[in-house]
Amino acid sequence: QIVVDCRGHLLGRLSSIIAKELLNGQSVVLVRSEDVNMSGSLYRAKLKYANFKRKKTNSNPRHGPFHQRAPSKILWRTIRGMVPHKTARGAAALDRLKCFEGIPHPFDRKKRMVIPAALKVLRLRPERKFCKLGDLSNLFGWKHQELINRLEGQRKVKSEAFHKKRVSTLRAQKASVKKVKVSAEDQKVLEAAGFA
Repeated sequence: QIVVDCRGHLLGRLSSIIAKELLNGQSVVLVRSEDVNMSGSLYRAKLKYANFKRKKTNSNPRHGPFHQRAPSKILWRTIRGMVPHKTARGAAALDRLKCFEGIPHPFDRKKRMVIPAALKVLRLRPERKFCKLGDLSNLFGWKHQELINRLEGQRKVKSEAFHKKRVSTLRAQKASVKKVKVSAEDQKVLEAAGFA
C-alpha cells in the first residue's frame, strides 16, 4: 500500500497516474485531497463545476449524476472517470483506492509519497493561475474546511515535535558511533562482514 500526499499536485495528472497504478494492482491511499491544485483560476473552476452541477436526470434527479461536494469525493470521481469502473477489473481497482481530507490517524504515522510528474511546481508555468480543490468545494457547500484546517494544525504540531525528537536521536546515535573504540581483532571481523 502506498500513501500519497496530494498537496501541490495537479488534479488531472495525479488522477491519471493513480488510475494506472490501481489497474496494475497497487493499493493507494490519497491524503490531503483538499490541497490538490487545478490549473486555471478559481472563477474558471467555479464556472466549470456550476456547468457540471446543471446536469441531472430530468425525470428524477435522484437517479444521478451525483455532484459530490467534498474534495476527497471529487478526486475519487475524477479517478473513476479514468478507470473502466463498470467492469469487474475496474471495480476491483477502485476498491483499492482510498481518499481522505487531511491526514487521518493511521496514515499520519506512515511515510508519504509525492508524484513528481504531477507536481504543480514542475508542471505549470509560474505565471499561470491555479486554484485549490478545497476552496472550490467550500464554494459549493462543503462544510468542513475550518474543521480540517484545525485538525491539520494540531497534527502539524505533533509531527514537528516527533521530527525534532527523531533528528536529535539520530544525531546522538551518529556521535556515539564515532566515539566508540574498536579493537584491531574486532575491526578485522567488521571489515570481513563489510561494515568497516
